[in-house]
Amino acid sequence: MKKVVFITGCSSGIGKALALAYAARGHEVHATARKVESLASLPAEIRRHALDVTDTASIGAAVRETLGAAGRIDVLVNNAGYGLMGPAVEIPLAELRTQLETNVVGPLALIQAVVPAMVDQGGGLIVNVGSVSGITATPFAGAYCASKAAMHLLTDALRMELSVLGITVVLVQPGGVASNFGNVSKDRALKILGDRSLYNDVRAGVEARARLSQEGATPADRFAAEVVPQLDRDDPPPIIRSGRGAVLMPVLGHFLPTGLRDKLFKKRFGLVK
Repeated sequence: MKKVVFITGCSSGIGKALALAYAARGHEVHATARKVESLASLPAEIRRHALDVTDTASIGAAVRETLGAAGRIDVLVNNAGYGLMGPAVEIPLAELRTQLETNVVGPLALIQAVVPAMVDQGGGLIVNVGSVSGITATPFAGAYCASKAAMHLLTDALRMELSVLGITVVLVQPGGVASNFGNVSKDRALKILGDRSLYNDVRAGVEARARLSQEGATPADRFAAEVVPQLDRDDPPPIIRSGRGAVLMPVLGHFLPTGLRDKLFKKRFGLVK
């Protein structure tokens, strides 16, 4: 059955790859980004909308446009994200608020905007894109890891709450997937460090953490080719993991003793005196 799929954060990386993969399966895709011109490379059959997930007015407008054009939204994919890297004690609180607004509050605002239409049409699918970073915290990524952990637990609650309304909720936890995430995160981290940072002696470790997701990263189109067929099932699994490290990081988080895990990460990111 042809579905109407609404995806956030489609200018590049995972969001763009998911939009292309859904379109290739014959679905009607509505792709969004803060700057609609950043979606120009998408094929003509993919509809495009401007959307800032931190702006409730923007969310309402994009959802209304899609419902007006398609009459329904069968799948919402909350993919838009923000990667804040740097020492937690030196992160500007305004940046932390942006991190949480983008990765937690915005997705919930979108869910609240589409659920009434999904209930009226008899059901739907909500897909929240988390991260393996939300399972295992690493140095210099505390804010980002916390935002993804919050999304994971919020998704767990939504999965139970929305089931009674006929809505399925799935959590996607990517590992390393090729995108511009590493470069953008590194630039933010270096801006936070400045010249008087307490962590200038381990600046290389901060940069290494910012780039970590892009080391040997899985191509985004391969990631989407693995994930979308699972989402398109009548009974998609509640959690889907794909991408480099998507299995290893949960194993480290759940089974490695805390002291040993801390020791490994401190050594990896230059925090051993």
